[in-house]
Amino acid sequence: MSLIRELSEAEAAYVAGIIDGEGTITLTRTHRGEGRRPVVSISSTELPLLRYIRSIIGAGRITSKVTARRHHSPSFAYVVSSRQALALLAQISMYLRTYKLQRCRLLLDEHLTVAPRNGRYTPAQRAAKELFEARFFALSVRAGTNRGRRSLTGDDDDRGIRAAFQASAGRP
Repeated sequence: MSLIRELSEAEAAYVAGIIDGEGTITLTRTHRGEGRRPVVSISSTELPLLRYIRSIIGAGRITSKVTARRHHSPSFAYVVSSRQALALLAQISMYLRTYKLQRCRLLLDEHLTVAPRNGRYTPAQRAAKELFEARFFALSVRAGTNRGRRSLTGDDDDRGIRAAFQASAGRP
């Protein structure tokens, strides 16, 4: 797998603007039981835009999304994941302006240290990874207002974050 091409300042700023407005920076898994990996995606009804984004980045894939109703326009998603997503984020981070900047920084600063490539974790590593994921998902446009959402441990958000932190510190 190749990484991505070197973006000019203008390209990096443009891609960051599209991601800030129409994109997502998240952690996701493809299969149940699999670890989460970084993903940068952009959804749009403008296929030429997504093709342009893919051409300047030099990586990623474009998929068709399901059209729920006949009167809806066809929609597409551009997706780049794993180390390619991290390489993209490293180039565009200085141009991000929304909460996605915080997610980007957290991924760049900590993801590789909490997610070994082989997917095998000691109990301490698993706790650190769960704490990282809880902190990551707490960074959202609705940060502070997501009381009703469930955490990775099934508790409410505050208790899930607290439990993951206590587990990483070796406390019950």
